[in-house]
Parts: sequence; structure tokens; C-alpha cells
Amino acid sequence: MQTHNLGYPRIGSNRELKKACELYWAGTINAAQLELTAKKIREGNWLLQQEAGMDLLPANDFSFYDQVLDTCLMTGAIPDRYHPLIEKEHINPLDLLFAMARGYQKNGYDLTAMEMTKWFDTNYHYIVPEFKRDQKFTAFSNKVIDQFNEAKKAGFKSKPVLLGPVSFLLLGKEKEPGFERIGLLKNLLPVYFEVLEKLDHSGAYYVQMDEPCLALNLGEKAQQALQTAYTAIFRRFPNLRIILANYFDCFGDNLKTVVSLPVHTLHLDLVRCPSQLDDILDKPEFINGRTLLSLGVVDGRNIWKNDFTRSLALIRKATDKIGAGRIWIAPSCSLLHVPCDLDLETNEKSLPAEIRQWMAFARQKLVEVAALREITLHPETAASKKLLRENAACIEARNSSPLIHNPLVKTRVAAITPADAKRNSPFFARKEKQQQELGLPLFPTTTIGSFPQTKEVRAWRAQWKKQLLSDADYYQLLKEATGNSIKWQEETGLDVLVHGEFERNDMVEYFGEQLAGFAFTKNGWVQSYGSRCVKPPVIYGDVYRPNFMTVAWSTYAQSLTSRPVKGMLTGPVTILQWSFVRNDQPRSVTCNQIALAIRDEVTDLEKAGIKIIQIDEPAIREGLPLRKEQQQEYLDWAVTAFRIAASGVQDKTQIHTHMCYSEFNDIINDIAAMDADVITIETSRSQMELLDVFASFEYPNDIGPGVYDIHSPRVPSKEEMVALMEKALTYIPAERLWVNPDCGLKTRDWEETRQALTAMIQAAKALRKNIIAPVPE
Repeated sequence: MQTHNLGYPRIGSNRELKKACELYWAGTINAAQLELTAKKIREGNWLLQQEAGMDLLPANDFSFYDQVLDTCLMTGAIPDRYHPLIEKEHINPLDLLFAMARGYQKNGYDLTAMEMTKWFDTNYHYIVPEFKRDQKFTAFSNKVIDQFNEAKKAGFKSKPVLLGPVSFLLLGKEKEPGFERIGLLKNLLPVYFEVLEKLDHSGAYYVQMDEPCLALNLGEKAQQALQTAYTAIFRRFPNLRIILANYFDCFGDNLKTVVSLPVHTLHLDLVRCPSQLDDILDKPEFINGRTLLSLGVVDGRNIWKNDFTRSLALIRKATDKIGAGRIWIAPSCSLLHVPCDLDLETNEKSLPAEIRQWMAFARQKLVEVAALREITLHPETAASKKLLRENAACIEARNSSPLIHNPLVKTRVAAITPADAKRNSPFFARKEKQQQELGLPLFPTTTIGSFPQTKEVRAWRAQWKKQLLSDADYYQLLKEATGNSIKWQEETGLDVLVHGEFERNDMVEYFGEQLAGFAFTKNGWVQSYGSRCVKPPVIYGDVYRPNFMTVAWSTYAQSLTSRPVKGMLTGPVTILQWSFVRNDQPRSVTCNQIALAIRDEVTDLEKAGIKIIQIDEPAIREGLPLRKEQQQEYLDWAVTAFRIAASGVQDKTQIHTHMCYSEFNDIINDIAAMDADVITIETSRSQMELLDVFASFEYPNDIGPGVYDIHSPRVPSKEEMVALMEKALTYIPAERLWVNPDCGLKTRDWEETRQALTAMIQAAKALRKNIIAPVPE
């Protein structure tokens, strides 16, 4: 019975990778120094996993940016626009990877970044592969072989980790009409064969092939592609032990195909879908076969301690049926999605010891995996009994803790009625009153919320937290930054202003710090994309709002200008999705608790004179279950939670929401059902592709499709933004279009921001000159 891990956080326990990448992009360190940092992280991760009791360690789970982008380079799926960088500029592979991820705007080139979207139902973002009809694949990068050999040379027993060929194709997009990307498998497989051959020659014994698309409702063509791919791999490499890994949900309708594949080991996510164990163990062809099962019983997505009793019941069910020799123990998925090490959390104020003892981060989860194997194989030893006893005591302490439950919150949630989730009037009536109140021009311009969090702003916050800066001095600096941003927005010509959010650390953490039921880590960083890391709050108990959260800063900013300033809030679904959520009650109940807290803030902002309130919900698509049969139930409660938060205001108060990097064409009816007066969405990286759905669906309210990509340092021209808006005009009437960036500007610098927003405002003015708006009926 082996233990193994599917993947480990790549950022480093102290975000070493983030810091090194940003120094490299700034030109402060060279490629060799960046590579050295990466090597230290990899070797440290392997040693840590080995010491935690893992028999088999992942290699190639490390990436400088994203594992899907790495696969693009491995297979030579490099979009044509980057070829001059290779052929003429002879750019090194590292800079090519960053150019594809972040865009490239120097040496006479102006290359857009590749599209980015959410990795299934997580807050991790991946780079979307681009495929054309005659797509050729050629082995381009040896990264997987190099990292396997690096582990081998350092003395670690590892298994290379590859994104499987079928999921790689399904995660991409066709960039030309007239073909289906799954049909490119015959062109793609030879590159996988070449990579596997090199791994075979290098001494690889196991290879982990991640096929997370097996958690989706796959059609016949995709299932046939799986059969074709893995049969061909087995025939060519009979000595390689393929570990086929699926996670985030059940195999579902794909199970019949999966159990017929000639693979060595099947990995199951038994945290998200424990019932699939029975489904597999009931299949005679599996029982009578030799395929091993990897049981993912330790949650790779959340930070709560494993309940050994539950996990052991699943393990024993499997061992009783097929024997311990066919069972491996593992986390449910890669540990990329949790922080590195709970031992780094020593601040009693932010994370009290009582709550901390209920938790496990990546390092601790591996110890749990090893402990489960030990208890399974040696249940009668004193050590095993002690492990079980201590775990049971911790689980019971959490379940019975008075910190978790608040009767007043539970009573308020139970009293929610349908009327609480409904505005007073339909949108067309509200829009008329809002226009009378606000007097906005055609194509009104705004930003999504935040302005650059410069080194100075971050330094103020750090000094204030260390009590090196008094409250009065800190707030005065924030007021000056807010005032300067309001003045600049007025001078530049924005129509609807924002206060800049200089007081906020993170759009979820900031609110969590002011809501009851949340705890916080100091070092609980998780990668979101590239060098962007987030520190999710921990929802451990019932949630409510003790005091105002944003009213003071919003009213201060509004006092500085006659133009409307948006009140800026994070929505209940996003706060839920971007936190580590309690797992002792339905997520829908927790979401309604948050919704009521946000509703209180919304109504208080309105009372304070704020006429536009934005409730951001970038994560609403992210929370969608992967299986179609489970999706509508989620959408019903998620949309209701947003409407509860937004519906306590008068008709003349304009409610905005924002969504970014989320494909939502398939849930457009539910997005419309949110009934926000204005929705702003990310569309620039996809060149407005996300608006295709509006050709067949008449979106009823106002919409602001993003006209420039804030996740890239590239500054677009006025003409480019005008062209994007002209595409939008083919779908949306001019009187319902807003002009705005894709997302908040927190991560950008001021020089980029000034240039881009100035061009955006010029674009809106050009549109007003060129477009004659229809006269409203």
C-alpha cells in the first residue's frame, strides 16, 4: 500500500517563486538566478514530501506560471504571433513562456497574451491553449524530462506528472471555424509518445497522467479519444505504469470507459465524490482485473483536518473487496490549492489556537496520508490507536465548539422570504429613475474598483500592522491617496469614479476581517495565477456583520467630487468561493449568512448617499458543479444569495456586479436572473468572444465588456478599444453599453494605468461621436 502525492504548492513556503519572478520581470535578477530559486523550491518540496512519509513524489508539478501553458510548450502548441520571438529574436524558453502568459510589448512587437480562465471550479487560473484547423504539434520543451532527471539525481523516487492529451485538447479553444479540437488527437499523440519514450529511457517507472476532464460530462468523441490515447500508450510503453488521475468530482458516465483503459492505477477523488468507490467496486471487470486504486481521501482543496474515521471506512471498504495490495493512499487532488505549512502560523490573534488545531495545510495533509496508511496496515499498535484517539478528540472539539454557532444568525437565515431577493421594480423602470438621478452620457466610463497598490501603499500597511505607524498617520496617508485618485479621475474624464481601495489588502480578506465567523492566516498563501497569490480567509463559524465595513471610505470619497462614486463590495458567492469554507453545513447556508451581512452594508451605503453600489461576483461561475445534473441547484441558491444582498435598495440606486475570467455562456439565463442593473465582464483576452452568446440571447440589462486586459503589462491603443466596442455593438444596443477595463487595477503600476485609462476615455468619446444612439421607446 503506497502513499503518493499528486502535486505540491510551487510558490514556496515564503512565496519565494513570486518574489523571484517579479524581480526577473523587473530586470533585477537574471534567468540563472531565477532558475536557482526554482531549483531550491523543487528540492525542498521533494525532501519535505519524503520526510512526511510519501513513497512516490511528483516531478514536473512545478511551473514558473501554469502547468497548461507548460504543456503548450511541451507540445509546441505556440500561437503564430509568438513565432517571430523564436525565429527572429531567438528568445529563451523562459521569456517565451512569460510572453505567452503576460503579453509582449517591446522591441517593436505588440503581442497580446493568451486567454486565461479558471481551472475547473477552483480560483486557480490556467492559460487557455489555442488550436487551429491544421495545428501541428512538435516536441519543443524538455521540462518534464529535465525535472524528472533532477529529482532522480537528487536521490528522490518520483513520478513525472503530465496533463493528459485529452484534457489538454478539451481545455483549449478552436481559434478557427470548421473543426473540433478533439480531432487533433492524432496529431498530438506522437509528441506524447516522444516525451514518454524519453522518460522511459531516463528510468521512469510510474507516470501520472492528469485527465481532470473526466469529471465533466464527456461526449462519445471524447470518450473514444481516451480509449484511443491510452490504448496506444500502453501498446508502445507496456513497461510504464500509468497513473490516471481524475479529481474534483466523480467519473460519472465516463466510468465505463475508464475501467476499460489499460492503465496501472486509477486515482479517485473520494472527498468530492465518495460514492464512486462503490460504483467501481461493483464492476466485475474491475474486481477481476489488476488495476490499482489510488484513494484520494485527504481533502486537497480545503484546510480542515481529516476525519480519520470517515477516511478509514472508505479505505477498508476497498481493501476488503480487492485487498490492500491494490490500494494506494493520497490527497484528493494536487495540494496546489492549499497553503504550504500550518507550522508557520504562530499569530494567536489572527488564528487562535482553538481554531488552528482543527486545520491542516499541505505539509500536514501528507502526514495525514501517511498516518492513514499506518492505521490501515497496523490498526492494533499503540501508535495507531494514539493517532486515532487524538484525531477523534480534535474532530469532536470542533463539532461542539461554541465558537461555531450563533442562534441569532441561524434564526435570521431561516426567516428569509422570496421578497428579500426581489427589487421593487423591473429593470426598465429602474433604469429610467437611475438615469434621472445620475445623468450619465452614452457609453459611460468607469473602472472596476481598485487602483494600483504601489510599494508605498503596501509599506504603509506593513508599518501600520507592525505599529510603526499610528492609526491617525496611516488613515491620513490613505485619505491623501484617495483624494489624489479622485482628482486624477475627474481630470482624466471618467464618468463614474471609485475611491481606489487603498485601504484594502484583498477583496475577500478585507471583508472577512470585518465579519464575524472568520479567521485569518499570516502565511496561508495560495497561487491564483502566475506570481499572483491570495491568502483566503477561513470561515469557521456563523457569519454576520458587527459594524459598517466600507461606508466611511465611500462617503469620504464622494465628499470630494460631484460625480458619482461607486460603493465597492465583494459579493456573497465570491466571499464563499474564495475562502476556506466550513464543511459542517451546506455551502448554501453559509452563503445566505454572508448575503445578509452584505445586504446590511448595501442599505447603509444607500442611506449614506451612495448612488451606485457594485457587488463583485467574479466567482459565481467558478462555484458551478462540474456535473451538469448538479448545476441548476447551485445556480438557484447562488443567484438568490446575490439578489438577497442587492435587493434592499430603492429603484434609483444602481447596482453593479463584476465577473472576470469565467466562461458563462452556458449559464447566461442565470446571470441575467441576478438582475444587476449593470454587469461588467472580462472580454478583452478573448477578443469579445464571450459576447457570442448575446447573438441568441437578449441580455436585458446594461453591460460593460472589458476593453483592456489588466492582467498584462501591455497598454492597448484607443483604436484597439474602439474596435472591441464596435464588436460589442453588434450584440448590445449602444444605450446599454459601458466602457471599462477587464478587472481591478490593483496589480498594475500608475504609468500603465494612466496611459490605458486615458486611451479608454478617448475611445468612449470616439464612440459617442461615431454612434448615434437609438431613441428609447
